[in-house]
Amino acid sequence: MLELLKTLCALPGPSGEEDAVRDFIRAQAEPYADEIRTDPMGNLMVFRAGAKQADKPLVVCAHMDEVGLIAKRVTDDGMIKFGFVGGVDPRVAIGRRVKFGGTPGVVGIKAVHLTKASERRRMPDAKELYIDIGASSKKEALDKVAPGDYGVFDGQVVEFGDGLLKAKAIDDRVGCAVMLRLLAEKPAQDTWFAFTVQEETGLRGAATAAFALDPGVCLVLEGTTAADLAEVPPHRQVCALRKGPVLPFMDRTTIYDAGLFSLMRDTAMAAGLPWQLKQMTSGGTDAGRIHQSRAGVRTMCLAAPVRYIHSPVSVAAVCDMENLLALTHVFLQNLAQTIE
Repeated sequence: MLELLKTLCALPGPSGEEDAVRDFIRAQAEPYADEIRTDPMGNLMVFRAGAKQADKPLVVCAHMDEVGLIAKRVTDDGMIKFGFVGGVDPRVAIGRRVKFGGTPGVVGIKAVHLTKASERRRMPDAKELYIDIGASSKKEALDKVAPGDYGVFDGQVVEFGDGLLKAKAIDDRVGCAVMLRLLAEKPAQDTWFAFTVQEETGLRGAATAAFALDPGVCLVLEGTTAADLAEVPPHRQVCALRKGPVLPFMDRTTIYDAGLFSLMRDTAMAAGLPWQLKQMTSGGTDAGRIHQSRAGVRTMCLAAPVRYIHSPVSVAAVCDMENLLALTHVFLQNLAQTIE
């Protein structure tokens, strides 16, 4: 799964332009799929018949999109003014390499010796940043990047330290990688694998996918914020690397199904797999839209802890990602035994 995840993380796929990720996933899924759909939003939905049928299908969900940038205008001297796509802290972007298609650039800001003391005491706004693509004029810049073009952070995928991986877009290519691995085996029951779009800009793809598939139960696979850093008190760390996948009982968009939460927890304990809870109620997932779809959907989430999420250098532990796959696999087998 590690090599699969590396490939997925390297692909560009900001919210609204997930084409490269979707094309790759479709090619990987086609040998195993009994049916494949793509809806007008861009969601990719893959069905694989299982050993058991149910009145309503099971859906496993992960989003394909990542946070990114969008060009808004070009200055007379050829600099790109831009906005963020999804929730990005401007501090993590300063000095970073970015790419608009095949055009590389770097995020810049006014030099520190030209700033006032008041400017240095606050977080910069996105409007104070620009992207330098090396153009010498507005015309030259517009030949390469036009308003409305999407960009992504341009960082290397690197294994380092004690079993860690650094990459952009681990949120949520890790969920996509797990689902592709699950697709390679016949599931315990009929299952739709929904690879959704535009999660980072409002859970938009999940809304249409859930309406179309009308699931009875949905499991969302995600990456979630880990803040196990120096000088952060334990109650504010949310979760930690190397302690196993995270079982949320609620977040800012969802109160997860209590029965599914108990089944996931009991499954992990019986299988001897590590797991952890969130120490803070934070973030949100596609479940925020899915659990409210139609007459309501029983929904659960399982997430990999990720440091520096929504940045060019997200960091996750390989063991957590492997345990995410293992726990998901056993949970889905146990779930099939409980559904009529």
